[in-house]
Amino acid sequence: MYSQPESRIVIIEDDQTIREGYAYLINHTSPYQVVATYPSFDAAKHKISKDQPDVIILDIQLPGTNGIDALPQLKKLLPQVYIIMLTVYETEKTILDALANGASGYFTKNTPTAKLIEAIKDVLNGGGPMSPDVAKTVILSLQKNPDSPLTKRETQILELMTTGKDRGQIAKELFIEVETVKTHTKNIYTKLNVNTKAEAIQVAKDKKLV
Repeated sequence: MYSQPESRIVIIEDDQTIREGYAYLINHTSPYQVVATYPSFDAAKHKISKDQPDVIILDIQLPGTNGIDALPQLKKLLPQVYIIMLTVYETEKTILDALANGASGYFTKNTPTAKLIEAIKDVLNGGGPMSPDVAKTVILSLQKNPDSPLTKRETQILELMTTGKDRGQIAKELFIEVETVKTHTKNIYTKLNVNTKAEAIQVAKDKKLV
């Protein structure tokens, strides 16, 4: 186990204000030292091994190689490193992809610095810290029925239906056409043997499909 007061942190984040803000606060309000910051994985990949970080704070939406794709490459370069994802995205797929690719923690960008410093301490102690909303998404995904007849997209649409969103709102949120939502909805009704939205939601909840 690393001696925590000497733990070295690297931040990879394209937003300069966030990058410099976190670096300043970690350096001045924690026992950890930010040894380098980078605006992208592509800028970091040839230098980061020399930084010898114990923890990397990694943004997902990066120019060039995104954070999800950078994860396995970072783990290959630095097998012992802990990686905490920092992102505005908290969709189920993004979270699960990050965790599957080796992330140790996952936080949204509105996380206060004090929480992030706590998360660094947690990962160094072998924990897997997450924002509460992220943890909830992970738990719900694990509770779903693995034998669901629905595709991933149909499940997403059904989940949004349960929150009261109409077809237009669902189309906007998933960046698809309203007609596509209609087609998926029709398929959902057929597969669940129902005729209405209310019935679909009830069956989905009874069978733990969402």
